[in-house]
Amino acid sequence: MRKRILTMMLPAMVGAAVYGQTVSLSGEWDFNMGDKQEYGDKITLPGSMLTNGKGNDVTVRTKWVSSLYDSSYFFNPAMEKYRVEGQMKFPFFLTPSKHYVGTAWYRRTVDVPRGWRGRSVTLHLERPHIETTVYVNGKVAGRDSSLSVPHEFDITPYIDFGGSNEIAIRIYNGIENVCVGQDSHSVTDQTQGCWNGIVGRMELVARPVRHIGNVQVFPNIGDKSIRVQVALTGRGKGKPVDFLLDGRRVKREKLAGDTATVVIPMGDDVKLWDEFEPNLYTLQTVMDGDTVSTTFGMREISISGRQFYMNGRKIWMRGTVGNCCFPLTGYPPTDEESWLRIFRKCKEYGLNMVRFHSYCPPEAAFAAADKVGFYLQPEGPSWPNHGVRLGRGMTIDRYLMEETQRMVREYGNHPSFCMLAAGNEPAGDWVKWTNRFVADWQKTGDRRRVYCGASVGGGWAWDSGSEYHVKGGARGLDWDRRAPQSADDYYDQLLQPRNFKPKSNDDVNDTPILAHEQGQWCAFPDFREIEQYTGAYRAGNFEIFRDLLRDGGMASQAEKFLMASGRLQTLAYKYEIERNLRTRDYAGFQLLGLNDYSGQGTALVGVLNVFWREKGYCTAEDWRRFCAPVVPLARFPKFVYTNDEILDVPVELYNAYRETLRGTKAEYSITMDGKRIAGGVLAGGDIPVGKNNELGAVHFDLAALTAPSKLMLTVTVKGGNGPKAENCWDFWVYPAKVEMPATDGIYITDTLDDKAVEVLKKGGRVLILAAGKVRMGSDVKQTYLPVFWNTSWFKMRPPHTTGATIDTRHPLFKNFPTDNWTNINWWELVNKAQVMNLREFPFGYQPPVQPIDTWHVSRKLGMMIEANVLGGRLLMTTMDISNDLDRRVVARCMRRAIVEYMSGEDFRPTLTLDSRIITDLFEKQAPAVNMFTKDSPDELKPVLK
Repeated sequence: MRKRILTMMLPAMVGAAVYGQTVSLSGEWDFNMGDKQEYGDKITLPGSMLTNGKGNDVTVRTKWVSSLYDSSYFFNPAMEKYRVEGQMKFPFFLTPSKHYVGTAWYRRTVDVPRGWRGRSVTLHLERPHIETTVYVNGKVAGRDSSLSVPHEFDITPYIDFGGSNEIAIRIYNGIENVCVGQDSHSVTDQTQGCWNGIVGRMELVARPVRHIGNVQVFPNIGDKSIRVQVALTGRGKGKPVDFLLDGRRVKREKLAGDTATVVIPMGDDVKLWDEFEPNLYTLQTVMDGDTVSTTFGMREISISGRQFYMNGRKIWMRGTVGNCCFPLTGYPPTDEESWLRIFRKCKEYGLNMVRFHSYCPPEAAFAAADKVGFYLQPEGPSWPNHGVRLGRGMTIDRYLMEETQRMVREYGNHPSFCMLAAGNEPAGDWVKWTNRFVADWQKTGDRRRVYCGASVGGGWAWDSGSEYHVKGGARGLDWDRRAPQSADDYYDQLLQPRNFKPKSNDDVNDTPILAHEQGQWCAFPDFREIEQYTGAYRAGNFEIFRDLLRDGGMASQAEKFLMASGRLQTLAYKYEIERNLRTRDYAGFQLLGLNDYSGQGTALVGVLNVFWREKGYCTAEDWRRFCAPVVPLARFPKFVYTNDEILDVPVELYNAYRETLRGTKAEYSITMDGKRIAGGVLAGGDIPVGKNNELGAVHFDLAALTAPSKLMLTVTVKGGNGPKAENCWDFWVYPAKVEMPATDGIYITDTLDDKAVEVLKKGGRVLILAAGKVRMGSDVKQTYLPVFWNTSWFKMRPPHTTGATIDTRHPLFKNFPTDNWTNINWWELVNKAQVMNLREFPFGYQPPVQPIDTWHVSRKLGMMIEANVLGGRLLMTTMDISNDLDRRVVARCMRRAIVEYMSGEDFRPTLTLDSRIITDLFEKQAPAVNMFTKDSPDELKPVLK
């Protein structure tokens, strides 16, 4: 016997909660998978088929809702063992236990109180996926297909009051009717999965026949008031409406028609909402006992020139992309606490905004962001690309406009809902369509948010109608072409963005730009993460990558690879973010992302994993040094110096705090091995909100540093009314004059030539400087910076490496101080340098300088090897330590260190190799990587309308 539950609905989703009598529909439902309405199974809701273990087994014939981009998985012999039914694993995304796209039926009976007769009864379904058709007592009560807002149905005419009522829900989760695009994060298997079910609040709600249909609150901070638009629905006469502000009645109005507008003063002591002070108010709109509770904030976001303003004060966005990756369930959470954890973690890392990539989160996300003080950019739930086109008469043209209207109606009161874009990286006649999209929103007069046509990469056209732009182009580091420094910026690219079409010679862009999907620097997989997948999805991709590393003889290197690549990843993010912060008029950035993205080839771009947890190589404190409301910035012209130079580094302050920093004190210190060797005071005083606030310069004579040295510059800024800010930069000093040791007893060559063989046979020592000479490994392209996104999604586009791990215990490094990863001083030695493929070396051998290959292949690579060969001792390196040594000071010191090491007693290789293995490095080519083809098989692609 089912219990009849009659409760008062609590305003858990406080954005627009409705007080009424409710009956919860959570619990066990009859279930059937398929087109026929025959029930032989049970399922628990809220939930999905996947979380209930329902669906089809995953096989090579599974039709995924996504572009795979790497169809070689389906025929590559190396992947055969992962294509076994019942043991399926995929390299391009997480592996669900079940998969299903099609129709499913859900049914239960519910007792409706007799006392509800004469009231309006609504069926509320939060987050169904995707198309719902509701039947009440065998009659069709309505249909819906929103991906963003709850599905609500007036089922009053079909209810048997005082009796038992059958509710049946048909759900279809194919995407061809909504036509949003197979890679849209609202639907794709790359992220949450195209699940079938209902995962949020489910209930019947009884309200008066004539009741409040919708309330929209429009703050006006100028005259300290709110304009409230009330829409009534249902038959009957209007009754007086009471307005209560935080429980205190402030107005009573008699509403004559179906809509009315009321202005309510907020008082002289009104409190504003922003990222620093997220003050919230609750408006209760009450008519005939029917109450709608609306949480809002007094705030106004606006644009002037290339700048965002919040409540008239300049703000800058430091954002990340929310990609809808939730591996434990496969869908975004609908509880507020889960979102509070995410936003608080983001704020802990110095961020203040999130862009939701081609999807809109549930109500709970907005409510949590309101409380934390976070700016949100939800998007229409579409990536209209890869078969879908805007402006071509497809279903998406209508659906996307209607869907964003539903989003604003449902969530528009939330102060965190500051920005709106139509979707991600569209195709077709999209500029014309999105320009009209923005214009239509402007015509509504709803200025509670600012509007962008679409979030796009650098190669996309310029959509001139957007109020602000989320665009690639002005991002990244150019350290593959020139030595690292921190003195440049992106300003010229803001004035003339890629594909911008000036109307005259002096015409420049005068709208705000946010860097689109900035970063995308990768780290090696953290295999300890595998055990965290305890829910709907399994990390089969991580298991494949772990196998590849093991099969390559490098299982012991997993944690070293993670830490070395992670520190390089963090360094790349530091200098790209700092470049953005020091660029005048740059409105901010959106990372992709602070946490990993588990699809599209597995993009390990986060310093946090997909669960928003630390990986062990970067803490929030580390990150906030260069990503926070207040950040000191140093413009290093270079990071490698000689001791006949003087360090001269201008220092400035990025102040995105809520106000001028009063009475600041700015100091610097220079340390070596943790000991302070210099320091001083920089300019302080009052520092206004803004960028490029000059603090002076650091001057330091390097003459006393006669040995190779790593130093650190730290700048600290303290203000009485602001947060303490501290940032630091490593730099290196090498001797200007380096006397090379004698090479007597060492034969130096660039290959294993006849003389080298002769020297080795006599027990001699041979140094092979093989830069640019090897073939075994020539297909691996290395630059200083790590892999971008991943090599699978971008079809093995270089670079292929994610830094290198360095064995600092090796005696060579007694004479060459180094970290155990490729910090900036290694740029000279590794950028565009060849690597050796050590596939013929002993299985367990690890070289002292070991580049980290893409995790999709995990070839054992080296830039330095040593071995006993033919009775002698050999060291071989592909680092260039021969050319331009008068200006390449790091290479000069590396050459000296190698020669000194080889000349001493420490040079005693433990590895013995056949000379043929060395010769093969020059003469053989490694087998081609047989993967990374263009797209998924045609028979696995969805049909779109």
